[in-house]
Order: sequence, then structure tokens, then C-alpha cells
Amino acid sequence: MSTEALDQNKAEEFAERMLGVLNDGALALMTSIGHRAGLFDAMAGLPPSTSEQIASAANLNERYVREWLAAMVVGGVVEHDPEDRTYHLPPEHAAFLTRAATPDNIAVTAQFIPVLASVEDRIVESFQKGGGVPYSAYTRFHEVMAEDSGQTVVAALTDYILPLVPGLTGRLEAGIDVLDVGCGSGRALNLMARKFPNSRFTGYDFSEEAIARARTAAQKHDTTNVRFEVKDVATLDEEARYDLITTFDAVHDQADPAAVLRGIAAALRDDGVYLMQDIAGSSHLHNNLDHPLGPFM
Repeated sequence: MSTEALDQNKAEEFAERMLGVLNDGALALMTSIGHRAGLFDAMAGLPPSTSEQIASAANLNERYVREWLAAMVVGGVVEHDPEDRTYHLPPEHAAFLTRAATPDNIAVTAQFIPVLASVEDRIVESFQKGGGVPYSAYTRFHEVMAEDSGQTVVAALTDYILPLVPGLTGRLEAGIDVLDVGCGSGRALNLMARKFPNSRFTGYDFSEEAIARARTAAQKHDTTNVRFEVKDVATLDEEARYDLITTFDAVHDQADPAAVLRGIAAALRDDGVYLMQDIAGSSHLHNNLDHPLGPFM
């Protein structure tokens, strides 16, 4: 047992912070539910309303809506008038909680909290025995990741991200070979394939579920200039094959990112372009202390 003197003020401040963690953790789960159930979207279009009116607008069970509203009120997300028994989502809050708020909808990202929590038993077992937890164990991971990518990468892809490279849009229009490494459900690549029919697109991802989702989306739009393959991108073994290689929020997830980057460098043609979008974090822990999403990342 430590003999270090206890600073009572510091201890009480930490206890208060941990109580905040419990409250915010509960709110994160309720935020995910509110997004999935369409409650934020419904409330954004309503004046101050009763739980019955909100449930009716969202086509949901009133009892559960009322209990959800209770958490949102005490959490400072929803405003409540006890005399009229009405609830209101302020426009300042709706600006970060509704589908119309894309790309600023934080409720989309809140879904990762229950996704991660769903594998807690497997994670604890890995702490005890080693090994790992496969993507397939994370229920809804690729669904949520695709939605998150849709409002960040995909929403900005053609107007803001691709134009960062001078002349790249023109090359895509003329026709080049493109690879997306760690393509996930393929939303970015499928969009590029539809936008630039003269180019040829390939997507690699480790997850069979993600690749199946990508292929389904391509077939839905009858996109014939794109193909998807299940592949461990740490074993990328292609030489000078692509004019453009992209990674969107993918490199930081790799078990061996250096190997992935070496494979990308080898797979690029001499005049090829590598375009990476990733988290602005650091490999050095002390540099992340002030990161606004440090604990979450």
C-alpha cells in the first residue's frame, strides 16, 4: 500500500470528475439511442411538445420516449417546461445532433460507445489471456463507421479533399488506376467510381463484412469500374500499379502501419499520388494530453 500523503482536495476533485464520467457515459448511450430512433430529427422539427406528441412524430413508444427525455433533460440536452409538460430541443443543440447537421452531427460518433462496450467481455479475456478481438465481434461497427465516414470523408470528398492535390481531379476524369487501402464499406471509393467513370478503382479491406457491404452498394448503383477484395493490407505486394492510392481513417488502425506504408509506396507508379486522411494525433502520449478527443481516440 502506498504511503504517499493523500491530498483531500485533489481526491474530491477526482471523485467529482468520475461522477461526471458516469453521467456522460450514460448520456453517450442515450445520444446513440436518440440518433438511431430518429428522436433528435423529430424534435428539431417540433415546437415545445409533450412526450406523446414527440413519440407520435417519431412513430415510437411513448413510455420509452418519456424515459429517454428524462435523461436528456437532466443531462442538459433537452429543455423541459414542467407546467406544460413539454420538451424542446434548442436549435443550438440540434446543430450537433441531427442528420441535417451533417458533417457536424456528433450523435453519429456517439454510436461507437455502445459498439465498443458490446465487446467488453472479449477485451477483458484478451487482457487475461492475450490474443485479440476480431472485427466480426463488434456488432454494427462497419455500419456506424460507414455512417461516420459518410458525413466526414464522403461529404467532403469531391469538393474539398480531392482538389487538395493539384490536377488530380483532371487525371481522374481522364482515367487512372486508383486503390483505396482499408476501404471499409467502400462509400468513398464507390462515390469516386460513379463520379469518374473513366478511372478504374480497387478497394482492399481485412473485413469480409465490410467488403460485402461495399460490393452490395456497387451493385445497387450498377457501378462496373470498381472492385473490392478481402485483403490484409500489411501484405500489399504490388509494384508500380496505381496512379492514386488513398487511405481514409485507416492507417492508425493497422497493427503494422509502417508495413502498410511501405506497401503503398511500392504500389505507386513513379508519378503516383498518395492521399491520406487520418487523425491529428501523436505516437507520443504526452503530445495528446491536450487533444480535445484524446481519451476517445
